[in-house]
Amino acid sequence: MTKARLRNRRGETVEVETFSATEAKNSFGEVIDQAIAKGIVAVTRRNKPRVVVLSLEEYEALTPRLEDTLESLRGEFDALVERMQTSEAKAAGRALFAVSPRRTANRAAARRP
Repeated sequence: MTKARLRNRRGETVEVETFSATEAKNSFGEVIDQAIAKGIVAVTRRNKPRVVVLSLEEYEALTPRLEDTLESLRGEFDALVERMQTSEAKAAGRALFAVSPRRTANRAAARRP
């Protein structure tokens, strides 16, 4: 069995066991055993890692991060929308879209050196 260099859940580069696609197909039980024991196993095709098999523990360690990131982005978006609901922000938005294209072009031309 050869090794492949991949990143683990902490972002560290580690060497992991590999199985060729044919070996994985013929010995899937061994692939599962290795994934449980080591956390991650790579399956190669033409000597390049193409797929990884993760233990349930590794998978669960990765998935909460995605949910946390999404929740964080949702919070930032909600806060941004909240700030846009002020009367000043609404007035600025109306003023922005009320400007004519000719006035915008004139101002842009006036700023050129």
